[in-house]
Amino acid sequence: MRKKRRNFSSKFKAKVALEALKDQLTLAELATKYELHANQISAWKKELLANSFLLYEKKRGPKVDADEEKEARLYEQIGKLQFELDWLKKKIGECDEALRLSQIAVLEGLSIAR
Repeated sequence: MRKKRRNFSSKFKAKVALEALKDQLTLAELATKYELHANQISAWKKELLANSFLLYEKKRGPKVDADEEKEARLYEQIGKLQFELDWLKKKIGECDEALRLSQIAVLEGLSIAR
């Protein structure tokens, strides 16, 4: 039966990589302490050094989520359509029945009733 692979949290990886950067313990000692392979600790250390500049990159203002923009546009469209529907319902009630029936195109096989 295969042994399940261990998954380490990013917090744990950062802790081990920072300890490796401090050079207070050797890689072998850290590997024994955390029950890891020295190569794994070296890889995490290299990754930390390679990506540490990302912590200090300036972020350009708050990013507006694309989903929020889309949702706002859809709500605006719903409002316009609801207004148009209400207006049409009001106007259709003001017309006499003959005018309303003349506006309906008769197509075979389609019912005009709900």
